[in-house]
Amino acid sequence: MTRSGPLSGVRVVEIVGIGPGPFAAMMLADLGADVIRIDRANGQAIAVSQPDKDVLARGRPNVALDLKSERGVDVVLQLVEKADILIEGFRPGVMERLGLGPEVCLARNPQLIFGRMTGWGQDGPLAHTAGHDINYISVAGALDGLGHAGDAPAFPQNLLGDFGGGALYLVSGVLAALTHARATGEGQVVDCAITDGVAHLLAMSLTIQQTGAWDGSRGTGLLSGGAPFYDVYETSDGRWMSVGGLEPQFYAAMEKLLDVELPDRNDLTQWPALRETLRATFAQRTQAEWTEIFDGSDACVAPVVPLTEAYEQPHNKARGTYVEHHGLVQPAPAPRFSATPAALTTPPSRPGADTREALAAWGVDDVETLIEDGVAVQS
Repeated sequence: MTRSGPLSGVRVVEIVGIGPGPFAAMMLADLGADVIRIDRANGQAIAVSQPDKDVLARGRPNVALDLKSERGVDVVLQLVEKADILIEGFRPGVMERLGLGPEVCLARNPQLIFGRMTGWGQDGPLAHTAGHDINYISVAGALDGLGHAGDAPAFPQNLLGDFGGGALYLVSGVLAALTHARATGEGQVVDCAITDGVAHLLAMSLTIQQTGAWDGSRGTGLLSGGAPFYDVYETSDGRWMSVGGLEPQFYAAMEKLLDVELPDRNDLTQWPALRETLRATFAQRTQAEWTEIFDGSDACVAPVVPLTEAYEQPHNKARGTYVEHHGLVQPAPAPRFSATPAALTTPPSRPGADTREALAAWGVDDVETLIEDGVAVQS
């Protein structure tokens, strides 16, 4: 398949895991890389949907191999010889036990970028223990500060850890290493830990905390619920509006459109009264009414849109932020490129659906024998 996008010509081997690894592979494929997805014959232990409806699996063929067999491992090494990048998401040591560790792979292809996606990293006291997004953002120091004061920490699904601190750092890491490899001929290992990535995302929070503007406690920071003019307020129909009037000019625009005199926001003793005034004011109208009032303004007030309605939200719709592709609503590739636009290609497929065609396209020999002997599975 001829692919468009800035990564056209880059070849990636994905050893299928869950969560951040598939998201990273999806993003590389979205941007034009030729990604081959190496799956288990029976799929993953944790599945969020039917395989052919899993958006994270889009844009790349699915090959099922028995990686506990020497011949299955040899097939992966044949792919490694032709690849620019390999990404995997097992616990430390698993790839080594399979015979596919970095030393083996780099011996076969010295320019290979070996991307490792874990929660805790390749070393450290927790490296070999199980965990999930909620645990990683807890230990990294992010979760405790999320939510309103006096309430339990509020975890943002698995967006902050798996995808923010994990997948996006894996993508940036392997692409940075690829730039180095193409300049020097030297491949390397990229150790991507979610805890490291989440800590990196906290750079601004650390700055605010260490300058004394915030002590780190939940719901008290300027951007974490402490300021009445940076919060969410319920409307008369039980929906919500987000308010972000930080700068004086935006705050003034909000006050004008609310048509109410607000307490002095520069007087911190007035913040409880300001919060109550905003609460009572937003409760007087529906979300649709407030949306119309603030539409096109610089007041930094916007409706909190449910996911299923975000598909048709006017701005999202105008930009094509969500698209329907092969019968599935899904996010369009991001970011956008003027000279090498990315495009959606193939839909997600079940484990082994593309084994024969994909292995042949990557130049693997005697694919039919591999399938007949059960080393590779064509479903």
